[in-house]
Amino acid sequence: MVDLVHDLIFRAAARVPDAEALLYQDQAMSYVLLAGEINAKAGGFCALGLSRGERVAVYLEKRLETVVALFAASVAGGVFVPVNPVLKPEQVAYILTDCGVRVLVTSLERLKLLQAVLLSCHDLHAVIVVDATDELPVIAGLMVISWEALHFVKPVCTALPTIDSDMAAILYTSGSTGKPKGVVLSHRNLMAGAKSVTQYLGNRCDDRILTLLPLSFDYGLSQLTTAFYVGATNVLMNYLLPRDIINIVKEQQITGLAAVPPLWIQLAQLDWGTVTSLRYITNSGGAMPRTALNQLRNAFPAARIF
Repeated sequence: MVDLVHDLIFRAAARVPDAEALLYQDQAMSYVLLAGEINAKAGGFCALGLSRGERVAVYLEKRLETVVALFAASVAGGVFVPVNPVLKPEQVAYILTDCGVRVLVTSLERLKLLQAVLLSCHDLHAVIVVDATDELPVIAGLMVISWEALHFVKPVCTALPTIDSDMAAILYTSGSTGKPKGVVLSHRNLMAGAKSVTQYLGNRCDDRILTLLPLSFDYGLSQLTTAFYVGATNVLMNYLLPRDIINIVKEQQITGLAAVPPLWIQLAQLDWGTVTSLRYITNSGGAMPRTALNQLRNAFPAARIF
């Protein structure tokens, strides 16, 4: 029985090791490679002194390292905190301080923007930079290391036992009506959500699910957990224009697409041409306007709409 959120990946790796788990641009990872990378990075987190229940923040756009870091934190017994990549340094610092983040995973460019505010994050112990191996910035009181340096311990991490009622993640609200609030999710919460969604969507191992929304948003993170639950492929995308979404749906033969009303309104007005791969589309975060819904039904007559 799968109890912990990272077990979704290890179970899929045992069942369909060579199946494609993640795709980002021209980079792909099978389930067995993803599981191995997660174990290796989890060992690195343990070597940094991460203890059970301590927070690991990931401040990155959607990319392979983002997913690995989130689930490696879970394997190490930590709590992952995905931070919306569009937030400004002061907003990021608020989140890091509010939940007592011990380890931050980010990029060199983002770290340079954060340097001035990290001094106020008193619980922060280490910063891991995913895209630099030399000339790392020196920040007083912090250990700054490269992503590759997390491989300096044995691949399998010896962490304190985790149970399904333990905290797994903290997702912060947008802060549009005040200070962002951290929503605490246990492993059991995330597993129940993944099981429920895959059942009503009828997800299966041959699905190709496109993740457009930030992983800091529960609906975005759900695209990962539902794909991993059934051993499907998750395609990560940081789009610039709605037209880019149509292109990748065609190119990657996407079968499942999730979005929020403002994005659906834009997508509904575009010409989807000969797209036939979509098996379902889903909407959350607000009511779908009737006009947009009718346009989408006309564009995808064979797709189920949730």
